[in-house]
Amino acid sequence: MRLFVGPAVAFLAISVVTIGLVVLSFVFQGVPLSALLDPIEWLRRLDRELAFEVVSGGAQLLAAMLAIVITVVAIVVELAANRYSHRITSLFVREPINIVVMSFFVIATVLSMWIAFSLGEDASVERMPNAGVLVSMSLVTVALLMLLPYFAFVMAFLSPVSVIRKIRDNAFKALRKVDNQSIEDARISVQNSIDELQDIARRASELSDRAVAMESINALTELHEGYQPIVPILPREWFRISNSIAHDPDFVSISKTSLREIERGRTWVEVKIMRQYLDLISDSNPSARDTTYLIAINTKKIAVAAIDERNQIVDLCVHCFNSYLRATINNDDQRTSYYIMNQYRLLAEALLISGFSEKAQEIALHFQFYGILGFKERIPFLLEVAAYDLMLLIRRCVELESKLIDSLLTLLLELDQEIKEEFQEDSLLGVRRTQIQLAVFFLAREDEARAMRIGRDLKDEKPVRLETLRQALLWEDRPEYWEFTDRGANFAYLPPDLRSHLGTVFQWISAA
Repeated sequence: MRLFVGPAVAFLAISVVTIGLVVLSFVFQGVPLSALLDPIEWLRRLDRELAFEVVSGGAQLLAAMLAIVITVVAIVVELAANRYSHRITSLFVREPINIVVMSFFVIATVLSMWIAFSLGEDASVERMPNAGVLVSMSLVTVALLMLLPYFAFVMAFLSPVSVIRKIRDNAFKALRKVDNQSIEDARISVQNSIDELQDIARRASELSDRAVAMESINALTELHEGYQPIVPILPREWFRISNSIAHDPDFVSISKTSLREIERGRTWVEVKIMRQYLDLISDSNPSARDTTYLIAINTKKIAVAAIDERNQIVDLCVHCFNSYLRATINNDDQRTSYYIMNQYRLLAEALLISGFSEKAQEIALHFQFYGILGFKERIPFLLEVAAYDLMLLIRRCVELESKLIDSLLTLLLELDQEIKEEFQEDSLLGVRRTQIQLAVFFLAREDEARAMRIGRDLKDEKPVRLETLRQALLWEDRPEYWEFTDRGANFAYLPPDLRSHLGTVFQWISAA
């Protein structure tokens, strides 16, 4: 509807201007306007020979214009389809406005040809009434007036954002029409829509068209969000893993056991969408970080929305986050891993707030695993990120009075790894710095037992490293990192109210 409003307004504006010019010509000529209000008298005195020439010319003009319109539109549609998705062609052909406009041009052309034929020299005067000339000229006029608005509509329709929304809306239409007789057709329509959105996002990423890629990713998320309220009213047969699903490229390699779990959890649509996200992460990383960042944000958003409602979706999103981290580590992209872990931590905090401590602890274990994996795969900074995010989780547990504090603290204290190469030194310092920051936090909260536990863990650390860390924590006064980063936080910053407890922690370490 939004695509139609602009061209419709343009058509009305052009029509008003045209009518205004006609009226103005009557005024300048001194012809009374009553001539416009008495078409019957005008038709009675119509010159048949002049009418024949005019209608014949109009028929030729319409035929030529129809050929030009079809040629131009076909070229533009083909270019758009080659650039983004072949689905554009089928969407365009089925669009009702295109059918109406093309039909109007054909009808006006055929009618003008027959009226011109009836007005010819050999035709009987009574065969075609003079009113046919008025009808023909009216159709020619409307066709000419709609030409520019129609091209505006075509350009708007073929914009990638419009196509993306059209594909998303088609999926919603299929879902709203699901019944026991149309389930298979609806399944295929939804599967195709999800695949098309992923294809457009992937193609746009390859062309460095970030806006289109991100619009496609958001469309997948919107499709997921719009699908959730419909789930309770869908027939049971909808969730069965049919042949069309089992042979889908996203499911064909999944084991039968996993397919049964998907069927039991009624999540084949969600799995299908998440598989597109995972493919896009693999294809876009590290060349299109904006795409991967948005996928991480949307995955967290989907998981948070499912807390307390559908735990299967939360589990699915956790698996996706783990796969995202694996893909970025395999591609040696520490910056993307760093951002994905931030969204992963926000999901863990949301789970803590909602009381799902076990799931939050599972995510913390994954932090430890992928931090150590990154350290071993020559991305040592990821270990520092894992330590910092674990510290933030522990601090949130303290605020929520969660029982996970000690178990998460154990994970953090196990993160310091043996240095085998010189480039790993900074990573170890980062982990130790985070542990000291947490000890200071506990001491400020008058939790001396946990602060001393961290101090005892640091007792075997080299004095040179400890002094380096103490000086850095004392003098760093910038809460924001001095370069532009997406997270913005300065890992080495210690707030002034906590800095006063730093001496006590180092005294404990020395005493130990």
